[in-house]
Amino acid sequence: MKHLKDLLLLGDPRLYEVCEPVKQEELPFVHEWVKDLHQVMEEIRAKYQFGRGIAAPQLGIMKRLIYINIDRPVVIINPEFENLSLDMFELWDDCMSFPNLLVKVKRHQSLVVKYRNENWQEQRWQVEGAISELLQHEYDHLNGILCTMCAIDTQSFRWRPTPPTAYQ
Repeated sequence: MKHLKDLLLLGDPRLYEVCEPVKQEELPFVHEWVKDLHQVMEEIRAKYQFGRGIAAPQLGIMKRLIYINIDRPVVIINPEFENLSLDMFELWDDCMSFPNLLVKVKRHQSLVVKYRNENWQEQRWQVEGAISELLQHEYDHLNGILCTMCAIDTQSFRWRPTPPTAYQ
C-alpha cells in the first residue's frame, strides 16, 4: 500500500514522463493501483484540505490512469479528449505534487472524455467547469505536463493561504 510519503514531488523527473497506456491484461493491477491512489488522496485531504483527483504517475505508476473522487469514485483508464470548447477560463490551480503552490492557468470550459472504466467498458463523459478543469489537470500529468508549465505568465504563482486554525 502506498502512502503520502510515496507521492512524487515537484522536480522528480518521473513527473515529466509520458505514460504508457494500460493494457487490458493489466486490469488486475488497476484495482491495486486505484487503492493506492485513493489512500494517498485521502491522506492529502486530511493534511492539506484539498484533493479531488490524482493521476497514477504522481505515485510513480507510469500508466494512463486517473482516479477522481468528488461525490463518487471514478476510474478513468486511457482517456482521450474530444470536443474541447473554444471557451476558456482562468483559475488558480493546485497540485498534490506541490501542495502549497497555486498556479494561474487557462483551461477549456468543456470537453468530452472517452475512456475505459475499471471493468474495461468504454465510456464517454461530457464535462464542464470544475470537472473539465480537473480532468485537464490530471490528463496533463499523463503526458508529463505540470500546471507550472501551463502558467499564464511569470506572475501566475502564489503560495496557498494557510488555513485558519482554531486559535485565529
